[in-house]
Amino acid sequence: MRPHVELIQEDDYVWHAAELVGGEGRASERRLSVDEEDGSSSLRLDFHTDWGRGPGIHHANTEYYVLEGSMTYGGREIGKGGYVYAPKGVPADAITFTEGTRVLHYREYGDAGFDPVDGLNAPRWKDAYEDVIVIDSEAMTWDAVPKAGPMPGLFIKYLHVDPVSGFYTRLVHAQEGWTDHRLAHHPCYEEAYTVQGHMEYNFGTLDLGTYFFRPARVKHGHFTTQEGGATWLLRSDGELVNWYTQNEWVRWGGEAVNYGPEGGRMRWSMASHDLGRGTAGRSERDLKELQEAVLYQREQGETDDDYIQHGHGTDKSVLAIAKALDAARLQGGHGHDDHDHDDQDHDHAALDWGTDPAALEHADERTDRLRHNWGAGRPWREGDPVPAPILSSLPVRSRSTGRWDADGM
Repeated sequence: MRPHVELIQEDDYVWHAAELVGGEGRASERRLSVDEEDGSSSLRLDFHTDWGRGPGIHHANTEYYVLEGSMTYGGREIGKGGYVYAPKGVPADAITFTEGTRVLHYREYGDAGFDPVDGLNAPRWKDAYEDVIVIDSEAMTWDAVPKAGPMPGLFIKYLHVDPVSGFYTRLVHAQEGWTDHRLAHHPCYEEAYTVQGHMEYNFGTLDLGTYFFRPARVKHGHFTTQEGGATWLLRSDGELVNWYTQNEWVRWGGEAVNYGPEGGRMRWSMASHDLGRGTAGRSERDLKELQEAVLYQREQGETDDDYIQHGHGTDKSVLAIAKALDAARLQGGHGHDDHDHDDQDHDHAALDWGTDPAALEHADERTDRLRHNWGAGRPWREGDPVPAPILSSLPVRSRSTGRWDADGM
């Protein structure tokens, strides 16, 4: 599984010689994210000369999306918005790119391996089950997303949906003013590259050339879409279900050992209230649009709380600590000395924290082959337990041209 990358501008990546086995020409790649376990990669390619490769079989599910320039697959030329999906183990036709072409290139569940074949009649791998897909996405129409979040204005073009795993690749457009005032997490991973426009949220600014890779269950949100809307090429390794959170807070602390006044003052971090100020960065327009999303939800008959920016209003973390202390006092035991009573008298009432943490995990969460990685996606169906979110305030890579709010989770 890949590490959490959020949010980074592609210009902050270095160029490498492109790993395009068996091709002729010269190209460079930026490695947006890489899975070192199975070779899966999300890449930005620039072709410095005309480049081509004959028919062959990819060792990974392979995708190309043209940002600028042109691509020819099997004699069919497609410009900006051209998309090719070549499943692993399936013979693919010859492909070429013209000098100056810029593309997004993805490999999933495999590495860059490529076996040349004489033609498309070459035998498939025995476990292959899909066919090559070639699409001119510029010629497609936008469809409204059935569940667009808290308000209308989100549109989609489906490029590929895996009929077995549910893995899907799509273009998503949020029109100007589309807003989501809640934090969300999903059962699958989610990654996106911004191909147009501008959106603000707690992890930074989504503008042209920004990228994120979010493992399953990582909390994120508070989106506001700016002038002209925003468009992404977005991928997930399963159906993207939204589990929403409001009135969220994060607090952590510890005993200072060799820093702070007198070396032992309690130090708290990651809460705007602790800093004695509200979190800066949201414009008046943002705050207005976030509240408009709340009002729209209420018009639809949905229960929704007002949006309150981090660091303002009641500090919910302090209330939670007070409630926990009250629960401990009310349920925590009898207060008798050990030597005065038999073993039965030593039993203490079990603390009731409202939810059994085990109920928030899939049954196989700690036993399956991915048990070492809580951020790996798991299949989820309506009625299954909803897994708890992962709070990831410090991704492995993060450098945005916009704002960073550590309370973004």
